[in-house]
Amino acid sequence: MTEGSWGRAFDDPIIIPGHPAARPLRTLRDVAKFLMGMTPRERIQPHWLDAIEALILVVERNGPTMFARIGIMRALNAGKAKPEHGRF
Repeated sequence: MTEGSWGRAFDDPIIIPGHPAARPLRTLRDVAKFLMGMTPRERIQPHWLDAIEALILVVERNGPTMFARIGIMRALNAGKAKPEHGRF
């Protein structure tokens, strides 16, 4: 694993909902810093553990950054009601 692998950028930054002052997460390193800023109690929630695992796999195996982005987005949206399809 190289130091540069943490600096890889997402195609689209991740906006943290409910945190208007928070900077968007643009790189894998930004995500790691965001995760380390959480309390240990938050980080051990299953959805965050899945996101952490995806992040580490992307960095260690040079995988697509989209996999880490999906993991983070799923964790950010965990517990939220899913929209009903076909309704406007």
